[in-house]
Amino acid sequence: MAKPFASSADLGEKKQSLEVLAEGVYALTAEGDPNVGAIEAEDFLVCFEALATPVAAREWLARLREYTDKPIRYLVLSHYHAVRVLGASAFGADVIVTHDKTRELIAERGEQDWASEYGRMPRLFKEPESIPGLTWPTATFSDTFTIDLGGDRGDLVLAYCGRGHTEGDLVAWLPKQRIMFAGDLVESQAALYTGDAFHLDWSAATLDKVASFGAETLVGGRGAVARGRHGVDAAIAQTRDFLAVMLREVGAAGSVKEAFERTHRELEPRYGAWPIFEHCLPFNVSRLWDELHGVERPRIWTAERDREVWDQLQS
Repeated sequence: MAKPFASSADLGEKKQSLEVLAEGVYALTAEGDPNVGAIEAEDFLVCFEALATPVAAREWLARLREYTDKPIRYLVLSHYHAVRVLGASAFGADVIVTHDKTRELIAERGEQDWASEYGRMPRLFKEPESIPGLTWPTATFSDTFTIDLGGDRGDLVLAYCGRGHTEGDLVAWLPKQRIMFAGDLVESQAALYTGDAFHLDWSAATLDKVASFGAETLVGGRGAVARGRHGVDAAIAQTRDFLAVMLREVGAAGSVKEAFERTHRELEPRYGAWPIFEHCLPFNVSRLWDELHGVERPRIWTAERDREVWDQLQS
């Protein structure tokens, strides 16, 4: 029996949980759907991630407004993927911040990524007609970008840790509270999507840099909030292990189909029940096969290419 394409059959609503991680620091998780967050400054808000449509974003903001009515000055986007950025217009932020590379990737492949992700994950695109167009940052950086939160709240440091889930991922770090929003560089009890990744960098130097902050609470791109040093270390270790298994199995295969079968066989017992595992794996293996065979930058995903890879590997 053929498996439904990507997450096209995943149409059930997920239970959202808004957690207060510290005074004025919020995270919204949703059973494996993309996580979002917000940080209160003295007289403004910083929001992290934008969801897939303005309608979906406004639902998150309505919950956030039960806690604070401060205006949104900054919207921080961890990377360029459509489900993270296309809801940006709902925030009315004064400044939209990304890494330099994220802006380049939006220009290069934003339209194709929008069509690709809508086809793969239609449930996340609540009222897609509400999307006004591509989201463009108004401020970018290459290394770090620091926001003074005012009063005794400390700083919010946006940092580039190296190539990983994409070419331009950033993390948001609160040194005083020791809280990190890691975007999709780390997942906690959720499978990885690596279709636009740099696996060799991500699995080594990039995750080393993420770990070096010493976070005591970490919000990954999907899944539960990781709490305590043990929980944070476990989330990073899970992410690293997933990548290590992929590298080993794809590297030992003689064809991309064999690579998929080997990787699925090794990962499924540990990770197969986690959100988006079956959805992601064909695209993950296709990208890693390319990377290990000399294709330096990820090829652009289109709706048509998505179907071709799915039919080749996941049928």
